[in-house]
Amino acid sequence: MTVNSVFRKLVVIVSASIVLVPVNLQAGDYTGSPAVTAVIDAAVEQGVDRQWAEDVIANAQRKQSILNAIARPAEKTKPWHEYRKIFLTPKRIDQGVEFAKKHKATLASVSEKTGVPTSVIVSIIGVETFYGRIAGSYRVVDALATLAFDYPPRSPFFTRELEHFLVLAWESGKDPLLLKGSYAGAMGYGQFMPSSYRAYAVDYDADGVIDIWDNPEDAIYSVANYFVSHGWKTGQPVVIPAVAQEPDAEIFETGLKPVFTVGELRSLGIRPIQNIPDTAAATALRLTGDSGPEYWLGLDNFYVITRYNHSAMYALAAWQLSLDIDAALNLESSH
Repeated sequence: MTVNSVFRKLVVIVSASIVLVPVNLQAGDYTGSPAVTAVIDAAVEQGVDRQWAEDVIANAQRKQSILNAIARPAEKTKPWHEYRKIFLTPKRIDQGVEFAKKHKATLASVSEKTGVPTSVIVSIIGVETFYGRIAGSYRVVDALATLAFDYPPRSPFFTRELEHFLVLAWESGKDPLLLKGSYAGAMGYGQFMPSSYRAYAVDYDADGVIDIWDNPEDAIYSVANYFVSHGWKTGQPVVIPAVAQEPDAEIFETGLKPVFTVGELRSLGIRPIQNIPDTAAATALRLTGDSGPEYWLGLDNFYVITRYNHSAMYALAAWQLSLDIDAALNLESSH
């Protein structure tokens, strides 16, 4: 590790520790505090011009609507049977089919290169932005500054994302005051956070610009690349329905990453209702369905989907939407 890389890590650590206490500045006055200075210092260390970064932050505005929105994410406020209805609608399925047909060649090429099914790529874009139609109306700099400096529960995370945003805007030549995204600062068709953009976004059409905002080809390839980078296993199952008989409650509290085998879970009171080797790694899921608990076994590929959004309900909704889109495409092709 070089001296510069060590120093950069120290800057990030210091930055994260400082912002555990909110800045509580007035809207449009994110200047001069130690927390803001630390973010700018970290960006400058990575090649960003200091005056440019200071001007960007000086133009950031605190948005109360962002703080209100992050306090009530659907994954935490809705049970599964309500949450899934947001995404598994005839309109979202139909428009997913249209998106898949419109970008058929790109999806086929990307799927062949990466092993990620076209329907999975389409469903992620469908869940995230309704196929690019609802990609967010907040300025990214406002979202990240508000959450970095006025939302203590996740200040370290959003501080790092603000640093990444300054670097990506500087390196790409994009105007940081014009880029729009979600209330959390997620951007483009696939709603990449700035760190994900820098790590996983790719230039599909080789035009020298990675554009996940207006270029669906770059966005499609970037989503697939994210999945591959997080361990997607081509042709492997994702999630299996299960039944439970007096299961040990602790098996549902181990997190999203598979830590049991299917055989172990079977011995603990939950078994799959589709064929799957007992040696397969799995996590046990219990969700609130329309008429009672629903049980599922999430496999390695299910865990990969949760790396995109750390929610079992999100991953299951995205997977089920992909199945519906795939079924509709197959039905059309059979006629």
